[in-house]
Amino acid sequence: MSDSMIKFASGEYVPLEMHKVRVVQKLNLLPIEERLKAVEGAGFNTFLLQNKDVFLDMLTDSGTNAMSDQQTAAMMVADDAYAGSSSYTKLYEAVVEVFGTKYFLPVHQGRAAEHIISQVFVKKDQTVPMNYHFTTTKAHIELAGGKVSELFTDDALTIKSNVPFKGNIDINKLRALIKAKGKEQVPYIRMEAGTNLIGGQPFSIQNMRDVRKVADENGILIVLDVSLACENIYFNKIREEEFKNTPVKDILLTMCGLADIIYFSGRKISCTRGGGIATNNHALYMAMRDLVPLFEGFLTYGGMSVREIEAMAVGLRESVDMNVISHSPQFIKYLVERLDAKGIPVVTPAGGLGCHLDAKGFLSHVPQLQYPAGALAGALYIISGIRGMERGTISMDRDAQGNDVPSEVELLRLALPRRVFTLSQIKYVEDRVTWLYENRKLVGGLKFVDEPKVLRFFVGRLAPTSDWTNTLVAKFKNDFGTSL
Repeated sequence: MSDSMIKFASGEYVPLEMHKVRVVQKLNLLPIEERLKAVEGAGFNTFLLQNKDVFLDMLTDSGTNAMSDQQTAAMMVADDAYAGSSSYTKLYEAVVEVFGTKYFLPVHQGRAAEHIISQVFVKKDQTVPMNYHFTTTKAHIELAGGKVSELFTDDALTIKSNVPFKGNIDINKLRALIKAKGKEQVPYIRMEAGTNLIGGQPFSIQNMRDVRKVADENGILIVLDVSLACENIYFNKIREEEFKNTPVKDILLTMCGLADIIYFSGRKISCTRGGGIATNNHALYMAMRDLVPLFEGFLTYGGMSVREIEAMAVGLRESVDMNVISHSPQFIKYLVERLDAKGIPVVTPAGGLGCHLDAKGFLSHVPQLQYPAGALAGALYIISGIRGMERGTISMDRDAQGNDVPSEVELLRLALPRRVFTLSQIKYVEDRVTWLYENRKLVGGLKFVDEPKVLRFFVGRLAPTSDWTNTLVAKFKNDFGTSL
């Protein structure tokens, strides 16, 4: 039990915020009739909602984490130079300290890093094995002509579980894939520290050591996405016996030392906009270097402002502070366990990034090709003003024949950015999710009315398959006696 999880006199363990709020942003809770109009105007796509219409924004932790006072102060002393900025030197020194790497390439965000890595290393018809894909990662690998192969363990997709490391790569599946494809057809093995799309589930350091052994046997690189590494190393410390007494900074150095290339989205790991690629291999650095000036900006800013660079340098060092990185996982655990105790289907054990509702279990009456995770996102917004993110079939693309590809899991992610929400707001989430579960039969499906061919979940628009939204609104107003 972490020090910031406090036992109350009642016997309940409650996450204790190890920070105080000094700057606030006003929130707005629209009446339910206006929320319905807002989600209809957004095509039942929570990405297209205007933030002014959102009460609690739980869409993502990307770019929405609260910066610290030290980060804000650092932005005021930025060296505003195109090339050779001393702000970059501070960031480089932070990267060396936190990740243990010699070479660093700044980019404007995580998907820019994915683009560069894919363009340099992935060739046509090659296969990139990984513990689980992320949407933009898959898109960039496929853009380069490659394919992804998810080699998750057999229990990774089990919704209710006590398996501590559901983000592990299955080593037997990895060996079989390399044997079947040929090692020359595997440009690298990708590991995501905290699997985003299956509930923020971590992998163990031992599993990464096993992957490293297979990679070395076959002369294959390991590329590590450390965007959510803070949560992963938090779980390594509390769930992996070897690391219970190890400082989190040393766990991260151990993890990064097992990879050939690491990359990150600063919007996640450092609470700032931006990103980067790092390595200890000079040849790999040189292979990627020239694409930064071509696509991003000069080598000492990479598409970021110097103010973001200053804040990132501070944020990276804060990312190995246990008080900082424990906040979101403990709030998530608190919400997950309270919902689970009520029989509401959520991904367990609690992972990083957010609380993940199992839409298949929640809306078992809605066919998967009517997008239950998207319908659940729309319904929750209507009855609460809470904006979550669909992580299911809408987040997939159609196959070559134009058929929908059902996702292996249908999740509604309720992200909990660091240092953003209060415990009373989490209790509000619990209350509204509970009411919606009790009235789940009122929720129907969705259908596309405007569907992009690639990454459709960002800007696609949908509509209800029936008049279920008005029925839901009427029931809410009757039960609560209010439109709020």
